[in-house]
Amino acid sequence: MNEQSIIRAQKAWSECEAILIGAGAGMGVDSGLPDFRGDSGFWKAYPPLKKLGVQFEEIADPHWFKKNPALAWGFYGHRFNLYRKTKPHEGFNILLEKNCEEKIPMFIFTSNVDGHFQKTGFQENQIMECHGSLMHFQCIEECGQPIWPIGPDLHLQINTDNLLAKEPLPNCPQCGSLARPNILMFSDFAWNSTRTYAQRQRFEIWIEKFKNKNLLIIELGAGTNIPTVRLTCEEVYQSTGNQFIRVNPRESKCELQNTLSLPIGAKDAIKAISRNP
Repeated sequence: MNEQSIIRAQKAWSECEAILIGAGAGMGVDSGLPDFRGDSGFWKAYPPLKKLGVQFEEIADPHWFKKNPALAWGFYGHRFNLYRKTKPHEGFNILLEKNCEEKIPMFIFTSNVDGHFQKTGFQENQIMECHGSLMHFQCIEECGQPIWPIGPDLHLQINTDNLLAKEPLPNCPQCGSLARPNILMFSDFAWNSTRTYAQRQRFEIWIEKFKNKNLLIIELGAGTNIPTVRLTCEEVYQSTGNQFIRVNPRESKCELQNTLSLPIGAKDAIKAISRNP
């Protein structure tokens, strides 16, 4: 990595008037969360699914909540328990300090469903979770119950040998039917997008507000496999942004002009660019 790139990134950080953070899976990996990159990484995290030969794209499908609810909640319950107990890395706090202490307006656009930005202290009205959130549920029968946040006492019991969740499984507070995470899954035509749609409206209003400011876009750990975060950050940069920094240890290349590429992890990048130039 070029030291000059770090200096340029530090200068952009110190001079910006607003920051858009685009966060992908790499942001969570630095907190110790598993990387589902390829079958080997996924099956390392979920050995029972390796025995069954079930890939991530297969288990992350809403039909399992009707076909095998215990397995569906075994997978998502394990992830929920993991996200709940994992502490966000120090990069999250550095961003929050920039936002709160230096009063730099900041918005988070993330594909992560772990709720770690809220856990750090960011406000709901400054976050867009484009794939939804595992910290919120919806009714599988679409009975009319609005999306609801999980309670602080929820802890799902999972059999580690077969990844089956034990009863009772989460249910709808209105009709008593099975609940599912409010996450956009593969082949998911029943995802309730109302919460994310409201977040998108706030996101668009925020971008419009700061389009004539010195807007810095920092893309953290967003890959090309599901490129929603990358494409969104590029689009904002091309239309309204002044500075663009792409952080990714494996896929840092950017074809856009006058951008910075840092081939390191999210946590190390945030720590490096937050120092005085």
